Amino acid sequence: MTELSKSGAAVGEPTTASPAPTAFLEVRDLKVHFPTDDGLVKSVDGLSFQLEKGKTLGIVGESGSGKSVTSLGILGLHTAGQYGKRKPQISGEIWLNGTELLSADPDEVRKLRGREMAMIFQDPLSALHPYYTIGAQIVEAYRLHHDVSKKAARRRAVEMLDRVGIPQPDKRVDNYPHEFSGGMRQRAMIAMALVNNPELLIADEPTTALDVTVQAQILDLIRDLQKEFGSAVIIITHDLGVVAELADDILVMYAGRCVERGPAEKVFDEPRHPYTWGLLGSMPRLDREQQERLIPVKGSPPSLINVPSGCAFNPRCPYADVPKDNVTRTVRPELTEVGSRHWAACHMTLEQRERIWTEEIAPKL
Repeated sequence: MTELSKSGAAVGEPTTASPAPTAFLEVRDLKVHFPTDDGLVKSVDGLSFQLEKGKTLGIVGESGSGKSVTSLGILGLHTAGQYGKRKPQISGEIWLNGTELLSADPDEVRKLRGREMAMIFQDPLSALHPYYTIGAQIVEAYRLHHDVSKKAARRRAVEMLDRVGIPQPDKRVDNYPHEFSGGMRQRAMIAMALVNNPELLIADEPTTALDVTVQAQILDLIRDLQKEFGSAVIIITHDLGVVAELADDILVMYAGRCVERGPAEKVFDEPRHPYTWGLLGSMPRLDREQQERLIPVKGSPPSLINVPSGCAFNPRCPYADVPKDNVTRTVRPELTEVGSRHWAACHMTLEQRERIWTEEIAPKL
């Protein structure tokens, strides 16, 4: 049997070197597939994007579009033991500050996790250990990467709890997760994620299940801490209101792939994909009078085992028959540039999309 290197090429054969990354975080053609009894689940199927330090990328899409799987892939958290004997099939490249993570030694990635990159998980109650105090968990996260005493680490934990707005941090540091409210648990999770000043912060649905006032406080906190630490931030959410508040750029995912990507103001003001139109149409607006009822995206997201041929969105797209020759059902569209730093994957011509947006969609929003 031919021995293979980590890159997948036969040992001894010449390999084509990838070009050096030009951004702090660069994801290239990432694929994360899960073998199951029913077939291969293509959770992420060829995703590419870049992110600079000090900038925020919002990844949006419905549940099951591959957002969280992408974030776990970046952090190297798709381990074999997590899925039993069937290992996830992961390919592509993930470059973080010049280090390629997918081909790196797992121990090296483990050292980077927490120090160079960290994550705020969707449900802090399940992410935090119920048997240990909040302080003990922050202390452990800090001492893992710093050779300091428990006393010094505890001072750091109290300092971080104070920074994220926990009242009486010197006392609350000894509380258990169940003694915190939902908003306070999320703040504690942010304190733990930022205790080592990571250069990349991934926030997976950071405001889910929080009331609107607490949501606003959490978003303000993430924004303020990003300015302080200069981190690159990825916000993963299905709520366009969240990314409108925070993101510099937006990546719209559908069925494991990117269907639109660009600066936030372009994606909001000049969207060029019907799925993005659907997301915007189903979002309540407070900055103008609502003339009609919200327009939901019809149908359900596709099975990631049997993704529709052609454009994956075609069964739900009201404009699937606009392009000729049934191309939306037979050929998968590729991302094409539709403006400065703005890409979309749709078979309709740019002129057709501009006309539909201007005449049919935008007046209703």
